[in-house]
Amino acid sequence: MAQLVPLDSFGVTEREVCAALARVKVREIDYADLYFESSVNESISMEESLVKRATKSISQGVGVRATAGEKTGFAYSDELTRRDLELAADTARYIARSPGGVQSVPAPVHARPAHDLYPVPQAAFEVATADRVTLLNQIDAEARKYDPRIKNVMASFNIEFKLVMVATSEGTMIGDVQPLSRLQVTCIAEENGNRQVGSFGGGGRVGFEFYTGANRHLEYAREAARTAILNLSAVEAPAGVMPVVLGGGWPGILLHEAIGHGLEADFNRKKSSAFSNLLGKRVASEVCTIVDDGTLPGRRGSLNMDDEGTPTRRTMLIERGVLRGYITDKLNARLMGIPVTGNGRRESYQSVVLPRMTNTFMLAGESDPEDIIRSVDKGLYAVSFGGGQVDITNGKFVFSASEAYLIEGGKVTRPVKGATLIGSGPEILTKVSMVGHDLQLDEGIGTCGKEGQSVPVGVGLPTIRIDEITVGGTQSG
Repeated sequence: MAQLVPLDSFGVTEREVCAALARVKVREIDYADLYFESSVNESISMEESLVKRATKSISQGVGVRATAGEKTGFAYSDELTRRDLELAADTARYIARSPGGVQSVPAPVHARPAHDLYPVPQAAFEVATADRVTLLNQIDAEARKYDPRIKNVMASFNIEFKLVMVATSEGTMIGDVQPLSRLQVTCIAEENGNRQVGSFGGGGRVGFEFYTGANRHLEYAREAARTAILNLSAVEAPAGVMPVVLGGGWPGILLHEAIGHGLEADFNRKKSSAFSNLLGKRVASEVCTIVDDGTLPGRRGSLNMDDEGTPTRRTMLIERGVLRGYITDKLNARLMGIPVTGNGRRESYQSVVLPRMTNTFMLAGESDPEDIIRSVDKGLYAVSFGGGQVDITNGKFVFSASEAYLIEGGKVTRPVKGATLIGSGPEILTKVSMVGHDLQLDEGIGTCGKEGQSVPVGVGLPTIRIDEITVGGTQSG
């Protein structure tokens, strides 16, 4: 069972919380909440076989929100005295003031989250600096041992242990303990003036032993080194319109960026998404079913509850090609008259709530991945992606592949470099003709940015065939 977070963890009393809510939830305000947060963040990084940086930060504060119609008033304080709570409450109420409903503030009912997805004790995150340095040294040695052409290794290990508490004008008070960690490795390979980069990493709501117990840290080092060495022999990517096969796991980032953001409720309420007003309409081929699921145990994008205290859930977004739902927080769900999905998220107590993805992925299909490859006479097989850009209003995207191969005569052949995928999310979905039975989730490294806020997320994908997409490269197709 998920832990019951005591209110005194934040140095405030229930009376002070109720008094602050009462100052916010006056006649003009529809809804109000207080979001308390206390977090410890530690990071250590290595480069050129030396520890270059080690940091530790502790933060604590409260965000106070008031909504009236479409208006949101928000204020925060890093001091948790009664006076500061009252000042933040008065400020939020003043910003949001607008005609609205009438409601008194009920006495809060303390509750536990509905899920217990990451029962990791705090002791699992209290790791001695010497142990973390040893981890990085082992990664450095393993990567360099892989091939003498590995000239530099960069590795970083980050941990966060966060306590949150949400008190609402609806009468609920609910808290959660949210651990998070991530290990990232980047290798640089060089040969005859040709320099290439390879990266790999993983993590989730897991402790230190997740990386050392199964020697995952060494696997990450070898994989980063393998990719860097592979890219030394890569040929220039072809250019033109061609079939593309996406591999499982991390390539789901393309779904996240090109499609997932377009299904967030705020964009659809404002009619700025390519998917606005399309509920119940066909937006993809029949083999495509896409969900957002914040209830997967231990995953980076999972949460016992969102940052409004709502239990996370699995939300059907696209079912056999038909748009079934949007990703919502309380405000946008109320204004649109659709269900709350438990996707109200914020970067910290200093940030406003936005509807955001958790773990977003396409469900497995029925095709054999080898058959998908064999179905392509001439095309591209993209295994991993680097950076990308997307325009929410039309779904158009550009993504660079960090590991990709040519498909020639139904077989994966030479690695390529410099490949970019250019297209439109809604259009690409209609051109997915085969979906593999090999669904994979990413290793746990995803961070999503929106309106200046970053939150941890997960993605996933089975092997899929896109019949036609524009590939940008330096070699004529």
